[in-house]
Amino acid sequence: MNYVLQILPALLAGLKMTLSVFFLTLIGSIPLGMLLSVGLMHQAKSWLGKLGNWLLTAYVWLFRGTPLLLQLIFVFYGLPLIGIVFDRFNAAIFAFILNYAAYFAEIFRGGFGAVEVGQFEAATVLNLTRWQTLRYVVIPQVLKIVLPSMGNEVINLVKDSSLVYVIGLGDLLRAGNVATSRDVTLIPLVLVGVIYLLMTAVLTWAQKKVEKSFSYYR
Repeated sequence: MNYVLQILPALLAGLKMTLSVFFLTLIGSIPLGMLLSVGLMHQAKSWLGKLGNWLLTAYVWLFRGTPLLLQLIFVFYGLPLIGIVFDRFNAAIFAFILNYAAYFAEIFRGGFGAVEVGQFEAATVLNLTRWQTLRYVVIPQVLKIVLPSMGNEVINLVKDSSLVYVIGLGDLLRAGNVATSRDVTLIPLVLVGVIYLLMTAVLTWAQKKVEKSFSYYR
């Protein structure tokens, strides 16, 4: 017990970093993913619009098709070669947001595509504005559709946050590894696993609560 209390401050400091990466990534990637999904669904008619649509498609393909670990390395070690320099934390946030926005874009695109065209036509008959249609008709249905998929990505983000060790950030897993190597015991890693399980349990509980709040949308 004394040993646990001894290493707990280091683990909590690492947890703080993990939670910072987690929340900032969600704050940045969910709105960006929704905007990207709208752009991907836009039926471009001009060559400029078609070029923009192609660039968005290429962006999603690139960030979903390459490992997040590679993207982290490229942002922190590769971009300085062309004069774009981030500190370690900002590099991690930048890479995480770009990666997860690509996944959320596809999730939201599927959600928007699942809403029947008749819903838009009915809103037009009721003289709803475009914003009112989105706010009261479309978005609640889209959120209900995409919540399970979004929940899975959010839980994956908790575990993916451990990848920041590759650019030298002291996250929860790194703190556990340091303590394990120094003290030659697996207790720190067991505690790290317990903390990750607790975070996942809380997120799973929150996801079920949110899904229940949208259960009246049929």
